[in-house]
Amino acid sequence: MACVETDVPQDDALPSIDALMAGTVALMTAFADPCPQARLAPADLRRVLARKVVSNLFFLQHHPGVCPELRQSLAQAHARWVGLAHPAQPGSVVPLEAGSPALH
Repeated sequence: MACVETDVPQDDALPSIDALMAGTVALMTAFADPCPQARLAPADLRRVLARKVVSNLFFLQHHPGVCPELRQSLAQAHARWVGLAHPAQPGSVVPLEAGSPALH
């Protein structure tokens, strides 16, 4: 079963799934290994790259040519990357009390 639906009418306003996926993988690669010559500090660069990954994953997730199984995986990846793009501010996270169960 193909996960990218090919019988969906092409909308010239939408980027292709292949282009979005390739761009997203390139951004993820740059996130993993930031360019040392970048004008931004590595942490700032990673935050900017993560925000673009979040955007791309959102558009991939809602693309009409994506099958439900891939859509679900993209939604899960999107949720994880949101945390990388928008890390909690210091002091905004309430620590668990000693002895309380972890939320895993």
